[in-house]
Amino acid sequence: MMMKREGREAGRIEAIAFTDRGEALAEKLMESVGGTASRSGQPDSLRVWTKRNFSQAGALVFVGAMGIAVRAIAPWVDSKVSDPAVIVIDEQGRNVIPVLSGHLGGANDLAMKLAKVCGGRCVITTATDINGVFAVDEWAKHQNCAILEPERIKDVSGGLLHGEMKTLRSHWPIAGALPDGLMMTKAEEADIVMDIRPTGEKAIHLVPRICRLGIGCRRGTKAEDLESFLRDILKETGISEAAIDGAATIDIKGDEKGLVEFCENHGWELQLFSAPQLEQAPGNFRGSKFVTGITGVDNVCERSAVLAAEGDLIVEKTAGGGITMALAQSSYQPDWEWTNE
Repeated sequence: MMMKREGREAGRIEAIAFTDRGEALAEKLMESVGGTASRSGQPDSLRVWTKRNFSQAGALVFVGAMGIAVRAIAPWVDSKVSDPAVIVIDEQGRNVIPVLSGHLGGANDLAMKLAKVCGGRCVITTATDINGVFAVDEWAKHQNCAILEPERIKDVSGGLLHGEMKTLRSHWPIAGALPDGLMMTKAEEADIVMDIRPTGEKAIHLVPRICRLGIGCRRGTKAEDLESFLRDILKETGISEAAIDGAATIDIKGDEKGLVEFCENHGWELQLFSAPQLEQAPGNFRGSKFVTGITGVDNVCERSAVLAAEGDLIVEKTAGGGITMALAQSSYQPDWEWTNE
């Protein structure tokens, strides 16, 4: 459904080498990008190393022959939405080749960084890059957006490669020069839509991850009850779950089992604030004497959402069944940059 790579440490880079020369290069490269270098067979076999890191790391770097890398990753390759970046570098550092997840996984960007370190040639093979065509998936990544329909990437990219004009509708003004092949529109049926409230049946929807969910709940609230409550809010407001990039509450709820489980299920960090911190949140909030008596502050969900997002409320306190939730949105300024060059 979206670009979130479940269970991965996005910034974690793991490299493996097979010879003394390759190991020396791997250590040099990983030192430059904050990754970890390993030697095949010391102690893990290539298969064990690949299986573990393919599911956990954000990027895998093989310093050796392309064939070794391809055979190693073949059993685990699944989807451009979930696969890690995979890069192959020959042991002399002459060629740096992104093999998998060039755009969404960031392999192309990482390969360019590594090529600068080792003085090698970065061999990019993705069609949009070699033809200088706008890459909607790479742009989405650089704009911190989830892609709700990754299967439609090929429709947009393929059309641009064939000289077709594609339309884009955005809730926000986009800074910079519009890329060739794109035209801005206000029409409902655009080819690309950037919004936290996605509409349009045929579009590829890009959803900025810019919202924080503020939560208050009574003791013993179950994860499934929080889930059902959130579903109702999202259905009523039209906001995509993909827009939410974290949750927040008061610190005395930090050990609430259902709340912790709910956030873990979504891969969200649960940010905790003390009552004095919540009191400092800017804005006007719907206070409750009952909540003040329990927590020491008149409103938990709205205040925690605003503090976590460092922005404004877009969904005010919704209450029911011992649960309160609110959504706040961070400021957001997209631009037309989509590469690191």
